[in-house]
Amino acid sequence: MILPGSAVKVKNPGDTYYGFQGQVQRVTDGKAAVLFEGGNWDKLVTFRLAELELIDATAGRKK
Repeated sequence: MILPGSAVKVKNPGDTYYGFQGQVQRVTDGKAAVLFEGGNWDKLVTFRLAELELIDATAGRKK
């Protein structure tokens, strides 16, 4: 289930943001606003929930 705060990845290969990972800011009417942060830019983009997949944001981190 995709909720605000979830880490997601864009899985639609036809989308400009395909493969990008971001954080869900809000979910409304079957759509999610995802925040992408990278270097010197931030971008908030809306996607249909079917275009997103949950990811493990902690994968690859060492304690």
